[in-house]
Amino acid sequence: MAFGPYTAFIAGAFGFTALVLGALILNGWRDGRAQLRALAELQDERSSNR
Repeated sequence: MAFGPYTAFIAGAFGFTALVLGALILNGWRDGRAQLRALAELQDERSSNR
């Protein structure tokens, strides 16, 4: 498959898109873990106050 004179632009756009999607996935994964830690901490505080 030949893209012609737009090969660099197309490859760059795909690369940038892959980079952004990877960053979004990583950020979501890290935030999910942080939310689970915060939830566990809140549950511990709630159970110790009873």
